[in-house]
Amino acid sequence: MVLVDTTIWSLALRRRSHQLSPLESQLVASWAELVTFGRAALMGAVRQEVLSGIRAEEAFEALNKKLAAFRLLETLPGDHVQAARFFNRCRSHGIAGSHIDMLICATAFRYDVPIFTTDPDFTGYARHLPIHLYEPELTAPGDLE
Repeated sequence: MVLVDTTIWSLALRRRSHQLSPLESQLVASWAELVTFGRAALMGAVRQEVLSGIRAEEAFEALNKKLAAFRLLETLPGDHVQAARFFNRCRSHGIAGSHIDMLICATAFRYDVPIFTTDPDFTGYARHLPIHLYEPELTAPGDLE
């Protein structure tokens, strides 16, 4: 199982393929592979972020229906406490993380799953927190041409 962050869901479900860079296309292909093998999961806060900002109700409902098909990693009260601990640990190292990012980290930690994201903040978090980042096999940029 892999906890897929908002950045990847947005690339895969909110952007048109012709709008994607070669690297983004590879990331979407990696997401699609996780989906195919039933390994892509999300959590409520990520679902909320992905759905936020969609103006048309029909588009909102269509995307909500798509997201409902994926495994939901539920948060528990202890995850919020762990997120606060993670926030404090990162802050003590000079890293300012958002509360949602820390909740993602805490949930991934409890489920012992990697996080698939393009958000560079998570690289900093991973230096100080017991989390793992999902690293898909990507073709080097020069090999794409």
